[in-house]
Amino acid sequence: MKIITWNVNGLRAALKKGVLEWIVEQSPDAMCLQETRVLPEQLTEEQREISGYEIVWNPAEKKGYSGVATWTKENALEVSLGLGEERFDVEGRVIRTRFPDFYLYNIYFPNGQRGHDRVEYKLEFYENLLEQCNALHAAGESVIITGDFNTAHNEIDLKNHKSNHKTSGFLPEERAMIDKYLTHGFVDPFRELYPEKEQYSWWSYRAGARARNVGWRIDYFLISENLLPRVQDVIIHDDAMGSDHCPVELEIK
Repeated sequence: MKIITWNVNGLRAALKKGVLEWIVEQSPDAMCLQETRVLPEQLTEEQREISGYEIVWNPAEKKGYSGVATWTKENALEVSLGLGEERFDVEGRVIRTRFPDFYLYNIYFPNGQRGHDRVEYKLEFYENLLEQCNALHAAGESVIITGDFNTAHNEIDLKNHKSNHKTSGFLPEERAMIDKYLTHGFVDPFRELYPEKEQYSWWSYRAGARARNVGWRIDYFLISENLLPRVQDVIIHDDAMGSDHCPVELEIK
């Protein structure tokens, strides 16, 4: 099974840059899009209904902001939107789909903002999600979380770590939340497979950052520990253009 995540930084703009063609060529079993920033009715029928896929949308209440969409070839047994808490759910950040042997969370995690205005909100979002996942693990379920985590976990996960210790996205308390997931039954399969690989998934549009590969790895997968033996590969498609983020792929048996 091939699952791909991609923060498209505005779906309508991304579609003009060949994103749909790239996805169709890759033919993932599940495609998780973040920061769609669109209502389904703002898309053409061709853009909204992709042959071979069931598509679930969760737009934000605020137009042109946030939003996620999950495309699946196999009909999900169950679909739920949000985390069940209004202050998070109005922003259209979460789609959970249930498959026979795991739950898939497609998530656009909050950004803590430059002035750290939303760091507390972001951390509370992480905590709320982890509570749900703990309950699923306690019930014997397996979980795959994917999307834009808006947090680089370790120094290897961003080019300029020395100058970013006080930047949201690499604050100690944000990184500690990823640690917390990893002590509550989750693993980062990319790091398990490639412990020393320096590869990124997001680059600022400023100062030619992508051309110089001055990036951050903030888009990834966290999976239940019991799923790790089934992982065949995790691929960061840093040659795929169309957004300031690139797609990341999980291949799992």
